[in-house]
Amino acid sequence: MNHPAVLVNLESPHAFWRLSAEHRRTLAEAFPEVDFRVVAEEAVPQQLAEAQVFFGWRFNPSWLPAAPRLRWIASPAAGTDHLPVAEAHAAGVVLTRSYGFHGRPMAEHAMGLVLGFSRGLFTSQRAQRERAWWKDDLAGEFFDLAGATMTIVGCGSIGGHLARAASCFGMRVVGVRRTLPETDADGITWVHTSAVRQAVAVADVVVDLLPATASTTDFFDEELFSAFKAGAVFLNLGRASTVDQSALLSALDTGRLRGAGLDVFDPRPLPEGHPLRHHPRVVITPKSSTLSRTYMDEAVAFFTANLRRYLAGRPLDGVAELPAVHSPLDGG
Repeated sequence: MNHPAVLVNLESPHAFWRLSAEHRRTLAEAFPEVDFRVVAEEAVPQQLAEAQVFFGWRFNPSWLPAAPRLRWIASPAAGTDHLPVAEAHAAGVVLTRSYGFHGRPMAEHAMGLVLGFSRGLFTSQRAQRERAWWKDDLAGEFFDLAGATMTIVGCGSIGGHLARAASCFGMRVVGVRRTLPETDADGITWVHTSAVRQAVAVADVVVDLLPATASTTDFFDEELFSAFKAGAVFLNLGRASTVDQSALLSALDTGRLRGAGLDVFDPRPLPEGHPLRHHPRVVITPKSSTLSRTYMDEAVAFFTANLRRYLAGRPLDGVAELPAVHSPLDGG
């Protein structure tokens, strides 16, 4: 393979999601035989003609006709619902996602939300503005994490990170997915998706890590929320489309749910008057669960390992499956 061209477009207003000069030097030193071309998004269509590989956050399917030599689209993201998986497959182009490094910040984020609810931190933050003392309120609402159960729906590699973090607090973890592992890795008790109602019924905390597919749309609906253990906490760090937000609000209003922590929601951002914004038992974060100062370092390391496989003609890691055959409950 003579001097393959790799087109790179990794722009962001945040430095940890942007390709730095040091990253460029690392790639150039590791692959002196590769022609790396870093371009702005508006220049991508004009630069694709000679590219065999594209490494970037997004890829517009309208760019494919301008890329006759393209063989591989690599994304540093864990999810692929924003990428043209079917179109790339039809054009004979492999599309890969990244994994293994999103789990740590997402686990930290999830446990921050869990602790906020379990220790009454969110209640204290609200009460301190208007009241002199609210200890009795917290005595009625806190719960111990030691001995509590967390159910992770869509429990993949990210769920494994979260399970290890939760176990440090003495929590039991139930993992729900369509394809069950052969062993109870990370101390997870595995449950098939067909038994998801039983899995949420025993949980003090339910975490949604589902991807966005046709099969997961409104997965958390009125029927499933009705199966929750009374007083459970619900977290969504997966995709907004997996939750019927009207059903979520109803579960909060009736007291079925103690609280909800949402890193994703629809629309984004929520309108100022949206009931989820003002609900006293809802905490919203602005899709920030993957924020990490080391994100691009690890994304480049993942891409580097995969590029070695590509150049050697070996199978790539993280190949995105077509939506029709994706196992919707296996998570990221």
